[in-house]
Amino acid sequence: MPILWLRVALCFYGVGLAYALLALTRRSELLNRVGLPAMLLGMVFQFVSLTETVLLSGHLTTAWVDNSESLLALLSMAFLLAVYLLYRTSSLGIVVFPIVFLLTFVAATGSQPALFVTPVIKKGWLIAHIAMIFTGYAALFLSFGASLLYLVQERRLKSKNSGLLSRLPALETIDEIGYRALLIGFPFMTLGLVAGTVVAQSTYGHLDFLDPKIALSVLMWAVYLVMLYTRWSSGWRGRRAALLATLAFAVAIVAWLANYFSGMHRFVSS
Repeated sequence: MPILWLRVALCFYGVGLAYALLALTRRSELLNRVGLPAMLLGMVFQFVSLTETVLLSGHLTTAWVDNSESLLALLSMAFLLAVYLLYRTSSLGIVVFPIVFLLTFVAATGSQPALFVTPVIKKGWLIAHIAMIFTGYAALFLSFGASLLYLVQERRLKSKNSGLLSRLPALETIDEIGYRALLIGFPFMTLGLVAGTVVAQSTYGHLDFLDPKIALSVLMWAVYLVMLYTRWSSGWRGRRAALLATLAFAVAIVAWLANYFSGMHRFVSS
């Protein structure tokens, strides 16, 4: 049943994706009445899928990792919904929704690597690591969405093109959304890496920085830190901040894919 609920959520996310693409270029009350409920229903069914997986497996961490793409998609949708409630704009959906749809599609049709077969799954540190890292990833995805929209809106305004994507928010609003996403995501990412270090030390007795997942995660955190530092110390905003956020997103994607090539990060017993 969990996979069924996940595929139902995927269908609703497909409707939401169409809504996000169309809502930027045309005004339609029908889109407003259909799009937002589709987003919410997708989140509900995805939450039900994750909850049922937890109940069936009996282990929270095992369920989370086996459905990592689904969990990340749900958290990303939660951030997108928060932006909508605060700023009354669905524009970020044009970037976030394709990511969410892809993550949910992979979770609903693909297979995950074998993970967590050691007693480490019982440790509270691991639960904290997963929850905080995934929240940091979701916030980073939102920051990337804002940065991409900023670059598009800036170019549109310079070219004085009032056609396609004419309903994007003001540059100041987009920049503020991206900055707030960074402020929220960085502490979660930092604490998540700290918790992951504790888990690795207790499991292996050491931390292998040559492991691709660990090395890329540290690199992602470093780029995250540089983004915040340049805004605080040098006042980097707008285009430069958007380009740096795009770089951080690219590193995050590679770090996520490294899950499939990491030996240490899987915590698999030999």
